[in-house]
Amino acid sequence: MMEAERLEEAICRRALEMLGRRAMSRRELIDKLVGKGEEESAAVAVADWLVEKRFLNDGDYAEQIVRHYAGKGYGRQRLTEELWRRGIGKDLWDAALQEMPEGDEALDRFIHLKLRGVEPDRAEEKRVADALRRRGYDWDAISEALRRYKDAL
Repeated sequence: MMEAERLEEAICRRALEMLGRRAMSRRELIDKLVGKGEEESAAVAVADWLVEKRFLNDGDYAEQIVRHYAGKGYGRQRLTEELWRRGIGKDLWDAALQEMPEGDEALDRFIHLKLRGVEPDRAEEKRVADALRRRGYDWDAISEALRRYKDAL
């Protein structure tokens, strides 16, 4: 066995071990391999091989990220930031975000948890709205959810 083949085998094994610990995007895998001292060209070649063999799939990973963060009550903006941060291509975002459940229930649950059935004053309402904005919800959805909350009181 030639030296180059042993190196390729070692980097493939390392990449598979990383993927065995947690799912990641193609870019995350390349960055991790390079961070561990591998040559970038070798990391790219291994990542491409793993994509070809279907061990690595950014589309499936994007859907997994969306399900995970939507389940935690995060909004569309926060999900797109997370997809971008993890190196998922924008071409895969739309398909993954279509899997996102409606956010109304998560918004309503968050507001009820924070306000505990009490009529909020302006400061409390702003605090909750700001928290929801940080979670990735747009102002229209937030104001509609706050209206629903007040109507239910």
